[in-house]
Formats: sequence, structure tokens, C-alpha cells
Amino acid sequence: MPARIARLLVSSSDRPGIVAAVSGFLFRHGANITDLQQHSTDPSGGRFFMRLEFDASGIALSPEELAQAFAREVAAPFGMDWRIAYADEVKKTAILVSKADHALLELLWRWRRGELPTEITLVIGNHPDLAPYAREFGVPFYHVPVGEGGMPEAEARMLELLEGRADLVVLARYMRILSEHFVSRFPNRIINIHHSFLPAFAGARPYHQAYRRGVKIIGATAHYVTPELDAGPIIEQDVVRVSHRDEVKDLIEKGRDLERQVLARAVKWHLEDRILVYENKTVVFV
Repeated sequence: MPARIARLLVSSSDRPGIVAAVSGFLFRHGANITDLQQHSTDPSGGRFFMRLEFDASGIALSPEELAQAFAREVAAPFGMDWRIAYADEVKKTAILVSKADHALLELLWRWRRGELPTEITLVIGNHPDLAPYAREFGVPFYHVPVGEGGMPEAEARMLELLEGRADLVVLARYMRILSEHFVSRFPNRIINIHHSFLPAFAGARPYHQAYRRGVKIIGATAHYVTPELDAGPIIEQDVVRVSHRDEVKDLIEKGRDLERQVLARAVKWHLEDRILVYENKTVVFV
């Protein structure tokens, strides 16, 4: 019988016996654990996190029955927040874009190569510029312009397009601020990418500001989107050194390269159920 890989993610108050209870439950039901990672913020009174992969092909119960049994026998006694996902139940991903193409093309390329376990269902752009790239990969593109004061109407149209077609929304340099209403429809399921400088440069033309200050490090940050702008839980970051020899165009090129890689890693980890959110932080099991 071919393996059916399931992923169990757990968050709870730390106390003795959690791993034994989970592993014992899976053993009793015929599962074979293939990977287990755990983390505690403090062994005495801290928060416990665990990601566990197991082969569910030998389990007699249906996924619904298994979930009900786990909730009753393990999760309730330990007060767990938890979820089980199955690798063969592929998540649907939608991508929002503006005019920059680098982040979109990286995701489409990795997806076509089989590196992102997802179905990219559609690309939505507030400009039509990237439509040819989406269609080249066989992905429908929808142009949803945002007129003066028209963001509510644009968001209503986007939500209509996303209905039933998006488990994850990726902002691949989508240069519009989403409303709290929109974000609330996808809690911890919208990933954004942006530059991150030391020191930070807010506003327009950040690379030009950084060049004038002579920065030595530039970076990129991928995070979940929350109603507070660019303040959501950080998933992944990376940096690269720059020097006095680099012009503005060099900073922009290096920054875009970082953004592509950081965003792709964050999306992959989300799709593989490797991320647990607690307060405004993430625990990423890689």
C-alpha cells in the first residue's frame, strides 16, 4: 500500500507526557511516524510546539474519524491547538501582483518544476503588465484595477475571484494596502514580501535612500499579513552585503534576488505545513 503522509501540528502549554500521548495515540491506530520536531519556549511553564509527519496508510479510521478521536483522546486533555493536514490534499494558491515581475516569475518557475506543492489557480493584477507571464505558465490572469478611492470595489471583485480558489494568497510585490476586512478572510494565509534595510527606509524609493546613506547590508522579509501594515509574524529573512562599489541599480538587483528567494522559501514552508504562529511570532520547522 502506498504511503499517505499526514502532518500534525501541535501548540500547547508545555507539560510532561505530550510526546508520549501523541506518539502512543498514533501507534494504537497503526500509524508510522516518519519525522518529529519539537520546541519549547521554556520547559517549566512555557509553550510547546511540535510538527510530526506520519504514514497514515495503515490507519483504519477515516481522516474525519481520526481527527475526532485525536481531539477527544489527546488534544482535549492537554488543551492543544492542533491541526492535521495531508500531503496529497494540495493547497490552492492565488498570487496578487502589480508591475514588478521577479517574485511572480520565481513562484511560477518553481511551481512548474514541481518545487512548490500547490495548484496555482489564478494571478490577479492591479495592472495588466504581467498577464503574458501568467498565461505562459497556463495560469488565468485577472486585471482588477484600483481607481481613485476604489479599493473597496477592487477588493470585493478580488474576493469574488478568490472564492473557493485560494487556500493561500501571495503578495508578489502587490503594491496596494489590503483592508482589515480582506485580511480577516485569510488569517495567517496571506504572505507578503518586502525589502528590509538596516536602518529601515520607509516611503518611496527605498533603494535610493539606502544608497545615499551608504548601507552595507540589504535584505528581504517575508511575513504573514495582518491589519497592521508590515507588522505580521515574520516567516523568513535574508541579507546580502553591499559596498561603496554598488550603484543604485546594483542594490535593486540584489534586493530583487533576495526577495525572490525569501518569498519562495516562505511559500514552500507554508504549503508543507511547517509553520506555527504564536502571538506575533512564528515557529518554523525546517
